[in-house]
Amino acid sequence: MASVVSSVIPRGQVDLVDFVDWSGVECLNQTTSHPIANALKQGYRDDDGLHLESDADEQLLIYVPFTQVIKLHSAVITGPEEEGPKTVKLFANKEHMGFSNVNDYPPSDSLNLSPDNLKEVPVTLKYVKFQNVRSLTIFIEDNQADGDVTKVQKIALFGTTVDTTNMKDLKKIEEH
Repeated sequence: MASVVSSVIPRGQVDLVDFVDWSGVECLNQTTSHPIANALKQGYRDDDGLHLESDADEQLLIYVPFTQVIKLHSAVITGPEEEGPKTVKLFANKEHMGFSNVNDYPPSDSLNLSPDNLKEVPVTLKYVKFQNVRSLTIFIEDNQADGDVTKVQKIALFGTTVDTTNMKDLKKIEEH
């Protein structure tokens, strides 16, 4: 197996953090002292002292809307060896999911993260399922040690933008 250099962005892909619509990001079952921004935001997610942590049980449900349509290629999800995420289900363009209905829908992709993946090894996704993504829901079902607390140090999404016109940027042309 080829060795993977830490934090390598796959060829032709960009870090999609600049296209996250932060006003709409949500995370269910996070502790107030360790919120989603710690794992997702630039700068925060690279600080070893910060992480996202689950509250009542090991599950986390994260909703990430984008400011424009993207094609998602791969993801890096890091965490500690014991409490790091294991089973991660990704849903493209599914709005308003909750723990009560997350299992009602087939995921666009399902990842079984190894301890190696948690050390910043990118996971390539089923690219055909992530061609016109306006939002991504990430369901972290369990963790490596099957404990009650899941910790996520970093979530980095890689892909490209779909060249579309942002309707909000269009000016109405008045008839003269």
